[in-house]
Amino acid sequence: MTSHEAHLRYILCIADNALILGQRLSEWCGHGPILEQDIALTNFSLDYIGQSRNLYTYAGKLEGSGKTEDDLAFQRNEEDFFNVLLVEQPNGHWGTTITRQFLFDVFNYLFHRELCDSSDEQLAAIAAKSLKEITYHLRFSSEWMIRLGDGTEESHKKMQESLEDLWMYTGELFEIDDIDEEMLKTGIGVDLNKIKPLYHQKVKEILQEATLLQPEIPWMQSGGKQGRHTEHLGHLLAEMQYIQRAYPGLEW
Repeated sequence: MTSHEAHLRYILCIADNALILGQRLSEWCGHGPILEQDIALTNFSLDYIGQSRNLYTYAGKLEGSGKTEDDLAFQRNEEDFFNVLLVEQPNGHWGTTITRQFLFDVFNYLFHRELCDSSDEQLAAIAAKSLKEITYHLRFSSEWMIRLGDGTEESHKKMQESLEDLWMYTGELFEIDDIDEEMLKTGIGVDLNKIKPLYHQKVKEILQEATLLQPEIPWMQSGGKQGRHTEHLGHLLAEMQYIQRAYPGLEW
């Protein structure tokens, strides 16, 4: 893989994380536990989809064959998506969604904070714009982790179970592959080893306040960054891409 190809793939990884999580959160529209939180997650979904649009547009320009943001979102198959496995996991109940959100938000905040210093000025600008939204996402999910974890006996139990179920997907966030190494060498990418201890420090801090125990799971699930996904992504894409697949080139 050339440096140019690695650069394109790196941007797609970031964009795919945003799009897939945005699609997941959109599923809460009309189903939130209360109106305020229903609207909040719908707005978060729009944030993520907006971030993915900026990244896909930039990726299309780098790719050079005229692909648009819609092509990259709706015309790729499951194995051509490079998002981490965590963001494609089903919503489950409210506590599961919050736990998934929190575990990703901490990473996403630290990652984008570093990405603002990328040698790729366009990518750095997108990261800086996105960071404002991501900062609020982290505050929101952290507050809900504490509220539910240190809430009733039932809410605490459900949050601990969700944490146990999702923890095995956090290791992939810091897996360094050839693309990460190439992007770090060129000054474009983020040093995942640098932000890893900061991630665990922040997660530990919030979990302690939430009276939740960090799972002790030595083995971590991975593969998303290489296009190997859980069964959940296929179902998500089937719904998200249906109209564009059924009516190629459709224009409103």
